[in-house]
Amino acid sequence: MSEVIEFNMPSVGDSKEFQVIEVMVSIGDDVSLEQGIITVESDKSSMEVPSPCDGIIKSINVKVGDKISENYFLVSIEKKDNKEMEKKDNNKKIDNDFKKQNEVRTNQIINNDVLLVGNEKTSTNLLKDNEISVSEVLGKEIGISSNNHFSYASPSVRKFARELGVNISLVNGTGKKGRITFDDINSFVKNNLNNPSVTSGAELFNLPPLPKIDFSKYGEIERKALGRIKKISGSNLHRNWMMIPHVTNNDEIDITDLEDFRNRINQNNSLMEGKAKITILSFLVKAIGCCLQKFPDFCSSLENDNLIIKHYYNIGIAVDTNYGLMVPVLQNIDKKGVLEIACEIKHLSQKAREGKLLSNEMKGGCFSISSLGGIGGVSFTPIINAPEVAILGVSKSSLKPVWDGKQFIPRLIMPISLSYDHRVIDGAMAANFNKYLSSIMNDFRLISL
Repeated sequence: MSEVIEFNMPSVGDSKEFQVIEVMVSIGDDVSLEQGIITVESDKSSMEVPSPCDGIIKSINVKVGDKISENYFLVSIEKKDNKEMEKKDNNKKIDNDFKKQNEVRTNQIINNDVLLVGNEKTSTNLLKDNEISVSEVLGKEIGISSNNHFSYASPSVRKFARELGVNISLVNGTGKKGRITFDDINSFVKNNLNNPSVTSGAELFNLPPLPKIDFSKYGEIERKALGRIKKISGSNLHRNWMMIPHVTNNDEIDITDLEDFRNRINQNNSLMEGKAKITILSFLVKAIGCCLQKFPDFCSSLENDNLIIKHYYNIGIAVDTNYGLMVPVLQNIDKKGVLEIACEIKHLSQKAREGKLLSNEMKGGCFSISSLGGIGGVSFTPIINAPEVAILGVSKSSLKPVWDGKQFIPRLIMPISLSYDHRVIDGAMAANFNKYLSSIMNDFRLISL
């Protein structure tokens, strides 16, 4: 007669309490040695509890949601005669395996999505390319949606989904045995942003729906359809805000001397005859071109795990029009002087306001500038124009008292707001970019060096 053993929860080192998040077998199932029986979760990690032997499940003493601890009775297994093992030896082996797994798990640096295993450093790129099996370090984490559909995902993938606000139970996994991967999360977000009618925003990001209110109850209303440009730009802005981790670095630039120089040039009739008046934006575009050459990561695009560095310098300028926001692109500004840039800004801005911009006049940008200097404000967060990785916002300049070591003197200060893709650019690089831009705008003679 075959032996029936009672299999208890093995020791897993420091962890003492677990929650059952999946029961992987049913009564009567054949199981093999080290086949997963249940999945349990402790703190931020989850793991499978493997069978101690080959056999048949006779009874199950746990269900999803149960809180269990070490030595808790899990299942009874009828051992197969041809592969009988001593229960003590099996439990000892499982204890050792789980202790090793727990040691690795406690070395996880969850916030950085990095595992430290011995002396090796494995980034999330490895997790994307290699599915993690039962016996590997992370195990798997599971979620249950309202329709009782299991969502299989590693803790790192689940953390990634939480950071994006994605309801992971709505994602279809393409990995082994339906496991959800990083690419599945990315694809899900992209598909739903491009096809918002497929899944509502509230369901996609696990948020309560926006309230539906009959505003006419409170007074007279008017319905106004969004224009075509606003619809297109709105969809792109929404996508860029959700898909790019934005960070904005606010700073100030002293443009007192540059403004005096600009006024003198504009008053030079012989120099400016037949030409557009120079604005601060013209100098800024030229200065940005120099900054992009010194900091090439700002003149790049992120393509999977590769950074595409561009060796041409095209700057987009945001223009407010009656049709909506449009961004014409100034080509090869590194090969143009400030006067030529000023004329091109005037020409393209006029075409944008008249709705006459050609499609090729809005393509090929490397970096964008959004200037509110003629309106007001002290700072704002410009949204990156993908596939670019940075954008500069400019607010209204104002006179401020600045201490020169002996006294306060009035200086014309221009606020700037640099938004950048934190996957490509870090805070120190952004601060140095602004510092270099400020040095050029402080003394434009540096641009000739």
